Amino acid sequence: MTRRASLPGADELFRANTPALSAVRQVAEPIQTSAPVSAVTQSATPKTKKGVRTISRRRVTAAEKSPSGRELHEEKITVYLSSDELFDLDQARLMLRGDLGLAVDRGRIVRESIAVIIADLGAKGDQSILARRLRGI
Repeated sequence: MTRRASLPGADELFRANTPALSAVRQVAEPIQTSAPVSAVTQSATPKTKKGVRTISRRRVTAAEKSPSGRELHEEKITVYLSSDELFDLDQARLMLRGDLGLAVDRGRIVRESIAVIIADLGAKGDQSILARRLRGI
């Protein structure tokens, strides 16, 4: 009798047993529009350039724009923060917890903040807080 643990092999770990995940959800029924088909086809067809997206972006409805909260996320990015930025993020988390009674993690604060900033950008465009800060105004 050996004392070694029996571990799965690479084939078992990396086999495809579920459908591939995609950031773009498939729409069950096509969206009906009142615009002529030729106008929609011309504007929706992206120009083919090297390094440019070839699939058109999906339209996000108002219900899907709300931040996700605590749930499983399929996409991930890495963001590097300075020690001061991380300190400010933790202070905001502690303020939400202590003063407002909202126990949220840093990831949810970041997702909520992104949702607010993107909504502001969509509503105000050039005059949004994000555009002004990035320009240094």
